[in-house]
Amino acid sequence: MAHREPETRPSETRPSAARQRLLSTATRIFYAEGIHQAGVDRIIAEAKVTRATFYRHFPGKEDLVLTYLREVHRMERGAIQAAIAAHPSPAGGLLAIADFVARTIQSPGFRGCAFLNAAAEYPDAAHPVHREIIAHRQWFLDTLGTLLAQVAEDSSDAAARHFAMLRDGAMAAGCLFDPALVAETFRQGIEGLVRVHGERRPAEPAG
Repeated sequence: MAHREPETRPSETRPSAARQRLLSTATRIFYAEGIHQAGVDRIIAEAKVTRATFYRHFPGKEDLVLTYLREVHRMERGAIQAAIAAHPSPAGGLLAIADFVARTIQSPGFRGCAFLNAAAEYPDAAHPVHREIIAHRQWFLDTLGTLLAQVAEDSSDAAARHFAMLRDGAMAAGCLFDPALVAETFRQGIEGLVRVHGERRPAEPAG
């Protein structure tokens, strides 16, 4: 007799509508106003769910915060991977990431980097939320390093950190100054970074 996988009920394959409302409500409030500022009672009220429903999906606020950050990471990772996939050259991929960051800075309701904002609220390196932030950061640095190693292997780690620091500065400046000007300045900085490190790549040996 052929083996059959156990049947899965629709409720097990699709996220609960209540859970989605809780997460989208928390995402909006956490990003716009800060994490510590938002209490569970407000999130429950604005998501229009019961307290029992909240605790059925999230054992506590910390679990909701972690889920929020993981969702932001998922969206950013998807956008960056798509940008890289659309540009076959490593330099093109790096500039595509810069374009993604520049568009983010100019997006409606922009309030900086969700992860840097959260890091300011969770400075304890041992806290699960802080560790989640570091995991996202490491993924971003690894992604940049992989591309930069194909541009100039000897300086890929330093260049990845340089790119990330330019990105962080642009994210902060985008909340204070003209977002379009900040985005263009950031793009120019990354173009210069990629060009300088590309010039350090050893020449291919003559055939």
